[in-house]
Amino acid sequence: MPQDLVKVKVTFFWDHPFEPMRTTMTTLTFSSRKLLATFFVALLPVMGFGSAPPSSATGAAGTTWTAQTPAADNDWNSVAYGNGIFVAVAETGTGNRVMTSPDGINWTARDSVADIEWNSVAFGNGIFVAVSDLVGETANGRVMTSPDGINWTARTAAADNDWQSVTYANGLFVAVSRYDSGTINNRVMTSPDGINWTARTAAANNDWNAVTYGNGLFVAVSDTDDDEGGDIDDRVMTSPDGINWTARTAAANNDWYSVTYGNGLFVAVSGTDSGSITNRVMTSPDGINWTARTAAEDNDWRGVVFGGGIFVAVAQSGTGNRVMTSPDGINWTVQSSSADNDWRSVTYANGLFVAVGSSGTGNRVMTSGSFIPTTDTPLAATGGNVEWALFAGLIAVIAGSGFLAVSSRRRV
Repeated sequence: MPQDLVKVKVTFFWDHPFEPMRTTMTTLTFSSRKLLATFFVALLPVMGFGSAPPSSATGAAGTTWTAQTPAADNDWNSVAYGNGIFVAVAETGTGNRVMTSPDGINWTARDSVADIEWNSVAFGNGIFVAVSDLVGETANGRVMTSPDGINWTARTAAADNDWQSVTYANGLFVAVSRYDSGTINNRVMTSPDGINWTARTAAANNDWNAVTYGNGLFVAVSDTDDDEGGDIDDRVMTSPDGINWTARTAAANNDWYSVTYGNGLFVAVSGTDSGSITNRVMTSPDGINWTARTAAEDNDWRGVVFGGGIFVAVAQSGTGNRVMTSPDGINWTVQSSSADNDWRSVTYANGLFVAVGSSGTGNRVMTSGSFIPTTDTPLAATGGNVEWALFAGLIAVIAGSGFLAVSSRRRV
């Protein structure tokens, strides 16, 4: 082998939110150690040599929660991660209905385009998109976008609806809305860029509360409709493209508030307005056929996400039990939240769960796990017989013995 080549045995630990953890061992050859280091993702030390970069939070991911101070005690409805930053949006506050954080712990207030009720935020295609539901606002005030979570621009929605949720997948932003305004013909809207939106026909005239994507399918969940009742036969709808939607039968006639996808399974959670503990969760391998599951507690569950190999749900009711976790979406275990706040939304990124809520004083954010920062600035350190380097959010550990370990925790 030429002198300038580096040959290493590599063990990959893949921890993708949509797949079970798996390992792969192989041998790779690089033209230099620098090229090798810039190639790999997120890392842990090898065989006790050296140390990994410091985390910004600690605790067993999803089980141990720590209160964090928000930028303001607003009613925070949604939180998302992208482009190296957490972004949350709120329905209350003056000139501060957005807040951002590089680590989920230290938050800074940001100004939204208007002091209206921002319900959901998502990241995709290099841009954050937030949607609003305030009745009386015109369509040109119900969407805003930002490349960095800090500077926001108003966009025109496809209709003057109460937009409740937005997601990005497969090259498309998809948003869903409720009944206060709009008809079945415009309760969904789509956009390839977050700027230009087109109205789409929903499968039913329901209160669509949440939308997600997985396994090649968009899935939305709802509660009732003031006009039609929104019965069990149409509280789920699915679409392969975000444009053409089909009604599906929910597992129970509940008010379904949140849905996510992970580990080959769609999981939805519901509130206390209907149903019981035995059916406050439902799961589906395909988004079409749903099965009722027993929640850990009879709480008002409002948000659910998959990350780090587990599902995590948060609630806005309950005493000392407003978090529940599951390794498979079927068997749930109650966890203690950092406070008995009204928790509305939870997200996961880089080893850290972040939840936001609408009640409490100085504690409307809580985190769980260990955050692995990302940066475009090369960092390097040596310790004992090992080297590690961080490049563009990728950490590689190169042991002096020619062994490299990589742990990927990036959500894609």
